[in-house]
Amino acid sequence: MKSDHKKLIPSYRASHGHFSVITVPVMQYLMIDGHGDPNTAQSYKDALTTLYPVTYALKFLSKRELGQDYTVMPLEGLWWSDDMDSFTITKDKSRWDWSLMNMVPDWITREHLNMARETVAKKGEGPVVEALRLEPFNEGLSVQTLHVGPYDDEGPVLEEMHNKFIPEQQLVMTGKHHEIYLSDPRRTAPERLKTILRQPVMKAGEAS
Repeated sequence: MKSDHKKLIPSYRASHGHFSVITVPVMQYLMIDGHGDPNTAQSYKDALTTLYPVTYALKFLSKRELGQDYTVMPLEGLWWSDDMDSFTITKDKSRWDWSLMNMVPDWITREHLNMARETVAKKGEGPVVEALRLEPFNEGLSVQTLHVGPYDDEGPVLEEMHNKFIPEQQLVMTGKHHEIYLSDPRRTAPERLKTILRQPVMKAGEAS
C-alpha cells in the first residue's frame, strides 16, 4: 500500500484567501542550500536537477528494499535575505538565499541517502549530489495560506500576512519564509499555480 503523506499531514492543506494558525509537526527533509535568482542562477538549476533524481531514487529504494512505497512529496523552499524587503518591495531576487526541500518518510535514513546518491551519480546525474543532506526540520507554530496565481504576485499576500494578520494575532515572525509548490509550473498556467505560503511565528509575549 502506498503512503501519501500530503493527505495524511494537515499542514499540507491551506485555504485561498484565509490565514490559518497551525502547528507544523517535525518532519524529515532532503535539503540543499543556495543563493541567487531562481530564474537565472546556475546553483538553483543544479539544486533542482540533483534533488529530483535523488528523491525518486529514494522512493524506488524504499519500495524495493524496504517494501514501503510512498508518493513523492511536492517541492518546498525556504527563502530569506539580509534585506527582507527584497521579497515584498524591491523584489531583488539576486539577493535571495534559499533551501530547496523534499519531505521524506521517517523510515528513510542517511544510509539510504548514500545509496541513492550512488545510484544517481552512476547515471551521471545530480551535479551537486554531495551537497544534499537529510535532516529533521521543526517549524512548530506557523501562519499559512494558499496563494493561487503567479509566484511574482505573492507580494501583497505576504505583506498582509506579515504586517496585518500576524500582529493582529499577537504573534511575531520567527524562522524563514516557507513555500510549498503544489503545482508543477511546467504543466500549469501561471494563473492556476497553487502555493502554500507559510511563516513560522511565536506568541509576542514569548519573544526575547
